Amino acid sequence: MNEKMKYCPTDIEKGKSFFFDHVHIVWNEQITLHQSPTWELSYVVVGSGTRIVGDKTEFFKAGEVVLLPPHMPHGWYFDEFDHDKEGKIENITVQFSVDFLEKTAVSFPEISKYIEEMNRIKQAVKFEGNTQRSLQKIMADMISEDEWERLLSLLRIVVLIGSSNETSIVGTLEKKSKSSIKMQNAARYLVNNFQRKITLDEVAQYVGMNRSSFCSLYKKMKGKSFFSDLNEYRINSSCVMLKETSISIADICFAVGFDDVPHFNRTFKKIKGMSPKEFREKVTASS
Repeated sequence: MNEKMKYCPTDIEKGKSFFFDHVHIVWNEQITLHQSPTWELSYVVVGSGTRIVGDKTEFFKAGEVVLLPPHMPHGWYFDEFDHDKEGKIENITVQFSVDFLEKTAVSFPEISKYIEEMNRIKQAVKFEGNTQRSLQKIMADMISEDEWERLLSLLRIVVLIGSSNETSIVGTLEKKSKSSIKMQNAARYLVNNFQRKITLDEVAQYVGMNRSSFCSLYKKMKGKSFFSDLNEYRINSSCVMLKETSISIADICFAVGFDDVPHFNRTFKKIKGMSPKEFREKVTASS
C-alpha cells in the first residue's frame, strides 16, 4: 500500500469562522495521514490505536484531546477491535484558521492575551487534567448546539487553551527532510501491515532504501529498532483485544501478527510486565 500524505486545504466554508465535525464511522473510514493550513482540535470519544503526528508515532486511547498547529502532518489509525456496540469509532474535530484568531484578538481585546499565548504553541500538544475534562465537555456539548452557540464555545476553547499549562508534546513539525519522510512512511507501513509477517527487506524497499541503511537510519532517528516498534505496536493492539473482547489468547496472538504463542507471551511480559492472561484478569477485575 503506497499511501501518500494528503494535503487538505481546509474544511471551513467560505463566510464561516470555523468548521465543526462529529463523526461516528467504521474504524477504517477515518482519514489517514494529512495536513492542513488550519488549527485543529481533536477529541477521540470512542476508539484507540496509533497516532502519527509530525515526528512522533504513539499509541492513543479514547478521551484524549489533541491540538494541532497549522501544517502539522497527522493521522489517527484506529484499532479495528476497539469500537462501540455499533462497531464504530467516534471523533469530534474543530478547525479554525490563523486569520480567525487574528480577527478575534482585534475584535475582543479581553481575550487577546489568550490568543497570544496560543500562538506561541508550535508543537502538537495533548491536554491533561482539568483542561482535558473541560475541553471534552465543551466539545461534546457542541454536537447539539446551533452555529452561534458553537462560536461561543470555540471562544471558550481558545481561552482554555491559552491559559492552560496542562499539556504534553505529542509531535513536532520537522522540516521535510528525506530522513523524516522515510520514517513517516515506515510508520504508516507498520500500522497498515502489522497483522502479518513483515520483513526488513520489504519495509526498506517501501521507503526506498536498502536493508542495512534503513536499519541504521531507523535506529538513529528512533533510538530503537524497527522490530522493537513493531512488537510494541502489536502488544498494544493485543491489549485492546484482551480488554474489549473474549477472543482466546492464542487467536489474539495470531491476529496481531505473531506466529507462535510462546513468543507472543514472552514479548507481552517483557513489554507489559505480566502475561496476557494476567493482563486480562487485571482489566476484567477493575472494570
